[in-house]
Amino acid sequence: MIDQLDSKIIARFMDGNEDAFREIINHYKNGLYAFLKRFLNHHDQVEDVFQETFLQLYNSRSKFDPTKNLRPWLFTIAANKAKDALRKQRRTAAVHIGSIATSDEMSFGDALDILASHDKMPLDELAQDETAMMVRQIISEMPENLREILILSYFNQFSYKQMAQMLSIPIGTIKSRLHTAVGRFAKEWKITVGSSKK
Repeated sequence: MIDQLDSKIIARFMDGNEDAFREIINHYKNGLYAFLKRFLNHHDQVEDVFQETFLQLYNSRSKFDPTKNLRPWLFTIAANKAKDALRKQRRTAAVHIGSIATSDEMSFGDALDILASHDKMPLDELAQDETAMMVRQIISEMPENLREILILSYFNQFSYKQMAQMLSIPIGTIKSRLHTAVGRFAKEWKITVGSSKK
């Protein structure tokens, strides 16, 4: 996804111009809010982290390299803030369903189709759609590192390279985690769909 934000706005923002900052908020707020909603799945946390992200963006604007795209930097801040919020919330380890699905139950392609199809739905429909809610539930119960990769890749369409830079890990690790995340999604989807039919 190409960042359409004007470089003059970025320059004014880096000089501390509040109007430019408001333009940046307006430009990114919907995508960032959707990202946090999928990552955190708790309304209060989403609101807090959303505000904290833009506050940190403004406070650390002098560290931004204006030759780069602002979007990955903003989402890196948001992902880190979201992880911090989850760590604070966590008092006991999450319990995950430990059933093993056979590889022919649901292919990777099927899992990717389910993930991709729900990205294209308007948020209003997404909230009401039972299948989309199951997708959101499965993703919310994944380990943080897998959930993060899945959301950045399939819902926000960052490239391997961008994700590697954002998370400070090698591209090979990105690919491996994404493969694991999709496999886990496929397994949990099979369990969820199976239990919903009973």
